[in-house]
Amino acid sequence: MDPSIRDKYETVIGLEVHAQLSTLSKIYAADSTAYGMPPNTNISIISLAHPGTLPRLNRKVVELAIRMGLACRSEISREQIFDRKNYFYPDLPKGYQLTQDRTPICVGGFVAIETSDGRREIPLNRVHIEEDAGKSIHTEGETDTLVDLNRAGVGLIEIVTEPALRSPVEAGAFLTEVRRLVRYLGICDGNMEEGSLRCDANVSVRLHGASAYGRKVEIKNLNSIKNVQKAIAFEVERQVGMVEKGEEVLSETRLFNVDSGRTYGMRTKEELNDYRYFPDPDLSPLHVSEEWLQEIQASMPRLPWETKKKLVHDYGLPDYDAGVLTDSKELAVYFEEVCEHTSQYKAVSNWIMGPLKSWMKEQETSNIPLAPERLAQVVHLVGEGRLSFSIASQKLFPALINDPQTNAEDLVHKLGLIHDTNDDSIAELVDQIMLDYPDKVKEYRSSKKAKGLIGMFMGELMKRSKGKADPKKANELLLNKLG
Repeated sequence: MDPSIRDKYETVIGLEVHAQLSTLSKIYAADSTAYGMPPNTNISIISLAHPGTLPRLNRKVVELAIRMGLACRSEISREQIFDRKNYFYPDLPKGYQLTQDRTPICVGGFVAIETSDGRREIPLNRVHIEEDAGKSIHTEGETDTLVDLNRAGVGLIEIVTEPALRSPVEAGAFLTEVRRLVRYLGICDGNMEEGSLRCDANVSVRLHGASAYGRKVEIKNLNSIKNVQKAIAFEVERQVGMVEKGEEVLSETRLFNVDSGRTYGMRTKEELNDYRYFPDPDLSPLHVSEEWLQEIQASMPRLPWETKKKLVHDYGLPDYDAGVLTDSKELAVYFEEVCEHTSQYKAVSNWIMGPLKSWMKEQETSNIPLAPERLAQVVHLVGEGRLSFSIASQKLFPALINDPQTNAEDLVHKLGLIHDTNDDSIAELVDQIMLDYPDKVKEYRSSKKAKGLIGMFMGELMKRSKGKADPKKANELLLNKLG
């Protein structure tokens, strides 16, 4: 599509993010919430809705939901009821969903995002509690649908934004921040691949300057940040194209096909009154007392922006470093643990952002392979000039991962990696290199590309010394001999 046509329109996006809460049991029953169990094993007469069974609210679900509300500066509802949402759920045996319609646990608030356009506070409409549905499995070539009820009844919060997002980039940034936030709070593992964090996107377009919203389309069950952005981008193009042709955009529910990169219609959108909400008669109203709220407030962990501020203020890290480290709660915690064993804070940051993150990415793991004191030992060896960073990162670091119980210094001696600080042996290497490269020496002394040639000489020296020459001494000797 011609960008000039698309730029006539404003994109309006609202997100509904479902976060599966990290509780050991389900929201209204004692069934396990463990992921990856054989189908239909985490069930009971309550989750199967046998006649005569009654739900009982899981207190932990409420506490985790309030944590999210406090982190988002929402107002916490003190008096709440639960509602039945009547809708055909083939994978919820009750045939309705227990949710919060009129009294969401958290009202208002915002989530702050950062993009290339700067910082924005995305307003929230609500955060409410509800139960998850099971999983319908459609096997290719089969006419029957398989149902796994392990997930049915697992506690969720649904984080609903106002229609305030204006681009796929902002939507991705919002979802990234929510995932980071729930992980810091310890309320959800944020694994979109496993379905514990899912997103529905409501998308419409309107001419710039228009006050009325366009016809909204909901894209369901997006399970990665990249897919959220791709689905929204396609849907915007589709809707703008239809409006330009004078066609009507249907209010419908659509799905996103990852392979084709296109959305396709699933069903026309239900009106709210089709759900026929009414208070559930089997669950008592929920009262959040001042004492309970203060108890939850006191147990709140340090939030990402608070951690970032501490890394800058207490450890003197640049804002960039602090931002990278606080992207992951585990890395931020690990940084502080390593710093308990050393005061070389910037060096620790460099090691975590460099070799450590690279190794974790290559191994496709979130597990940190080295104990904090081991990385601190490596930082000290390099800082004292006994080992170059390149040798430490290329040889010592992998060796420590394979032998994590061994002291770093012992491993250095075992592998013969310690720096050669003997002036005579380094001087001999310098002399030999100058004899082997007389043209380069002449070029250096004529001041042509001197800076680049020093790098060439140093590289050759480190190569011939097998990385053992002390870089500082080697550089001094080179400069002296080259004049």
